[in-house]
Amino acid sequence: MHVLAEKAVRLRIDAVDVYYGAVQALFGVSISVHGGEVVAVLGGNASGKSTTLKSVLGLVHPTRGEIHLDGQRIDRLSTPDIIDRGVGSVPEGRRVFPRMSVRENLLLGAYPRRHDPKHVADDLEQVFKVFPRLKERSQQAAGTLSGGEQQMLVLGRAWLRRPSLLCIDEPSMGLSPRFVDQVYEVLAGWKAAGLTILIVEQNARLALELADRAYVLQHGHVIREGTAAELAADESIQRAYLGESEVA
Repeated sequence: MHVLAEKAVRLRIDAVDVYYGAVQALFGVSISVHGGEVVAVLGGNASGKSTTLKSVLGLVHPTRGEIHLDGQRIDRLSTPDIIDRGVGSVPEGRRVFPRMSVRENLLLGAYPRRHDPKHVADDLEQVFKVFPRLKERSQQAAGTLSGGEQQMLVLGRAWLRRPSLLCIDEPSMGLSPRFVDQVYEVLAGWKAAGLTILIVEQNARLALELADRAYVLQHGHVIREGTAAELAADESIQRAYLGESEVA
């Protein structure tokens, strides 16, 4: 914890309530992410974990509480304004532009950096090194890729933004074990390079292997938080999320 204390808090979610109409989805949720840290948000269905991510991205707005990015309040900003402040997003369900080519989809991630074409071109080649299959299919329509290939595409697209904070929603959902392993190898590499990541994940075991710290949500409340090692060793967490019938 001493190491974390020396790092600046990049993201702070402070006592946030979120409603969908008359239905309350989050109840006083507080989460912090330090620079260079990977934080996982775990929970069952309808626990509020995806809503937490949406609140960071401005897709929903809290009715109470505040969200700060690098010390600046962002919870009333639009999604484009939040992205402009350096937040990258890997959405659930991948959401590629199906009729555009793989290359065009990737370059959309670098659009805010369009005035620096040399570095964008260098970074695009780096993406192709990490995901050689994308290079092979660079002129192919993104909608014709497999689910695993599309996940590679949205990861590469988000990385080309060069975000200061990357928000990832359910990266393993619907993927074969082989593609899941590849995705997490890439995320581990980005973690080693110092990228700050907030990840919502149905596969709690993989998330805790990657993360430094984690929060567990239930019915919109944070019910546990701690280091990933602490939560992985907790018997109640093991029964609920790390057993053979792992909760999504």
